Amino acid sequence: MELFLLLELPLLMAMVVFLPQKNSLRKIILLLTSSIHVFATISLWQYPRAVRFNSFLGFDAVSQLVLNCISLLFFVVSIYLIGYLDEKKRRSNRILISCLLGLLASMTLVMMSRHMGLLWIAIASSTLLSVPLVNYYRTPKSIEATWKYLLISSVGIALGLLGTLFLAISATSINTIFLDDILNNAAYLSPSWLKLSVIFLLVGYGTKMGLAPMHTWKPDTYGEAPSPIGALMSGAVTGCAFLAVLRVFQICFYAHLKEFVSPILILLGILSLGIAAVFILGQKDFKRMLGYSSVEHMGMLVLALGLGGGAIWASLFHMVNNTFAKGLIFLVSGNLNQIFRSRKIENIQGVIHRFPITGVCLIVGLLVITGFPPFGIFYSELLILKEALITHQYMVGLFYLLFLSVIFFGYARIILSMALGQPTEGHHQRVKKENFFMVVPLIILLFILFFVGILVPDAFYNLINEAIALLGGK
Repeated sequence: MELFLLLELPLLMAMVVFLPQKNSLRKIILLLTSSIHVFATISLWQYPRAVRFNSFLGFDAVSQLVLNCISLLFFVVSIYLIGYLDEKKRRSNRILISCLLGLLASMTLVMMSRHMGLLWIAIASSTLLSVPLVNYYRTPKSIEATWKYLLISSVGIALGLLGTLFLAISATSINTIFLDDILNNAAYLSPSWLKLSVIFLLVGYGTKMGLAPMHTWKPDTYGEAPSPIGALMSGAVTGCAFLAVLRVFQICFYAHLKEFVSPILILLGILSLGIAAVFILGQKDFKRMLGYSSVEHMGMLVLALGLGGGAIWASLFHMVNNTFAKGLIFLVSGNLNQIFRSRKIENIQGVIHRFPITGVCLIVGLLVITGFPPFGIFYSELLILKEALITHQYMVGLFYLLFLSVIFFGYARIILSMALGQPTEGHHQRVKKENFFMVVPLIILLFILFFVGILVPDAFYNLINEAIALLGGK
């Protein structure tokens, strides 16, 4: 039953909403399907972590953790889209909602995949289904951003395919690339072919994550995509790519290649932080700035993996908090765009004075992604620094602190001016009050960030511990 509700129902509904019907009915179908998906995801908690539907499909603690984040974020975005699409009643939502439901199915397939080839297919399908979403407005700039996203992501997917092929060659002695078989027989993998496979897989899936230097699609794509789509791409689609990287890391752990993969991950992480620090400072476009922020946080995820030990716990904890923080801040950007009709930071001033809920969420969202205490990202960043010092990687710790400090000061300027500055006269005069369906999702995400990032319930804590046990963490 769970297999139908999680995977087959979204795919079926994606075909249903493509048929001619009212825009309002499609929005209802989207919300109902996402609601069912959340409840089906929650129902998995009643089973042991290792759930297997068949040899190709199943869950473990790692995929269940990521699925919970993706499903919940998708549900919140579905609520937001009710209000967001009301502002665009003249435009058909058929392709948008059909691709969204298809994307939900493909992301679920990424979580379920127990075969490395099927994992690649799911990642590739999520890329193709994201393309029409990015190009929703069909402006010259959005078309350019869409092509950039498609071309660069396609290169990453091609490299991922080569990496999967090399993995199959390394597994010739066991004649399978089912994940469970690879992990159980990791000692029989060819080390040389496996190392080559790891390099291609990390670069390929790292491109999908938006790690530097393969990040160049992110600022343009996030800048031109509708804000709810940006929320899903930064919080959910990149989460799928991160799961693929976790699978590669998991294979390396079982094959005793952590010493080989760790320096690569650390290098990609530090480089991503450095690129983000340089470009965030000069940004004048709020959504493009969020694109570089995503590069920063994806860098922290792989940096923590590379450091190993307790930093692996920090990586997973950071991933959860970043998913909902990015969802919050992108949805806030959607509200700001509706109010001010601008993405330029200089045109968005004094939000909290006129639109208090959006203004408060803007402040909290920016504080969360900058790692301000007491939010969860602060603790994960602290654990990453601690692991760098414990393992005597002082230069890594130094660059890590330096780049985070630069990024923090860049954000501080934006928080003060956008949220607390003097209100500007202009387009916001047209908006008399905040849209109910565009405010409720922000409040839900604030509650989630407080719940998982500050309270850290026992069930959630235990799930992360079970996940890191599969990854060799502490």
